[in-house]
Amino acid sequence: MIKIDGKEVEFEKFPNGELKLIHSSIGEISLLPEIHFKFEDNSDLIKLMFVKNYLDQIHAKGTHLFIYYMPYSRMDRSENGSPFTLKYIANFINYLNFDYVNVIEPHSDVTVALLDRANAHYINFDLIDDVKDEIGFDEDNDYIMFPDAGASKRYNKMKAKNVLTGFKHRDSQTGEIKSLELVGDTSKAKGRKAIIVDDLSSYGGTFIHSAEALRAEGFEEIYLLVCHAENSIFKKDLFKHIDKVFTTNTLLTEQNNWENKKFENQLHIFNIEDVLKNG
Repeated sequence: MIKIDGKEVEFEKFPNGELKLIHSSIGEISLLPEIHFKFEDNSDLIKLMFVKNYLDQIHAKGTHLFIYYMPYSRMDRSENGSPFTLKYIANFINYLNFDYVNVIEPHSDVTVALLDRANAHYINFDLIDDVKDEIGFDEDNDYIMFPDAGASKRYNKMKAKNVLTGFKHRDSQTGEIKSLELVGDTSKAKGRKAIIVDDLSSYGGTFIHSAEALRAEGFEEIYLLVCHAENSIFKKDLFKHIDKVFTTNTLLTEQNNWENKKFENQLHIFNIEDVLKNG
């Protein structure tokens, strides 16, 4: 999905799969156009290329790209000669030559380092107060939990009196998480609430292990705040372990499918456009 100044750009598809940009759907361009990019599949990258080249064709200036979720963010290094896929995507976006790029909650610092004229916007810092208000978070007695060292580093400036960090024990052969240990003072845990905070959830395995460790310490209510949630969160057992998931629509597209509606009371989705306006 691509929007320019709040209006969705339309495409048609030829019988052979080629895409046609419906330029009339773009309409009049503002002086400093904002392009909002939501990655849903690989065809969206081709759409982005068509849109930016068309904007160049009509001499639009000051183009500001908002990337809701940076595609291929998890492939942010080359190990044993593996493809450095994030770098390839960053090179592609750099080639399009936007005047400004704003990445919502990047998975690592590598994303912004690879992109030209880019900044990161960590919206979990904006959302955490809304989550606390909704669940009745007690600053003196309830907890925030970061499921690993990476999340702890990313959000270490998030204000909280009681903080726990997860330490994952993995199978050395498969990399599968076998257990998760809590690091920090859990003396106030019994009957309390905990908010797990991270950037991204796929199937939710890390958060299931986190919730199990928290409940073993006596926590009564477990919540999850992740900026990005893939459609796969509905596929396994995440909602059996988490009382409520707070996320945005930067990635989600299937929350209204009939089979996923059963989770609607356990799911709070912030509209990313509203978050950006209010932020």
